[in-house]
Amino acid sequence: MKGIVFLDRDGTLIEEAGYLRDPAALRLLPGAAEALKRLASAGYRIAVVSNQAGLARGKFTAGEMDAVHREFVSAFMREGVAFDAVEYCPHHPEGVVASYRETCDCRKPGTGMADRILRRLGVPDSCPRWVVGDKMTDILMGVRLGARTILVGTGYGNREKSEGERLGVAPGTFLPGMREVAEWILSADGGH
Repeated sequence: MKGIVFLDRDGTLIEEAGYLRDPAALRLLPGAAEALKRLASAGYRIAVVSNQAGLARGKFTAGEMDAVHREFVSAFMREGVAFDAVEYCPHHPEGVVASYRETCDCRKPGTGMADRILRRLGVPDSCPRWVVGDKMTDILMGVRLGARTILVGTGYGNREKSEGERLGVAPGTFLPGMREVAEWILSADGGH
């Protein structure tokens, strides 16, 4: 294993669609599957960590979230990509659904989802880690993990980059999308 790449879902691997509740509306971002295939074939573990506060906010049901999740995994499988792990955080401290209203360690920028994946996959501490996403919460999670961080320009990425700069927070690297992420991680300058 060359390393592990933690990826956000919405706006990073699939089109940002607000609170996605209909599996038929799920669209892969151009180049995402190809990029993940390249990383996996080079020996990187691929893990998805996604905040899904829409459950706590009452924007979709657990059944709808599960249906979207199944389509997400299936859509990438149809493209030849199998994820090593996928974790979701359904919580939000201001949620309207009582069973999901909580402050947790899994909601990004918390590292709970990534920590569980690292333990489950038996990833050694010495293993290189990357975090890729379209929000500064992804980048902050990556910093807390001691990972290299990449903010992508898809989804909310361009807006988040400006906001991060205003607040004095910057990703390790800013790239247009997943094609460039794969190039960067696999390149001698960016990845090793």
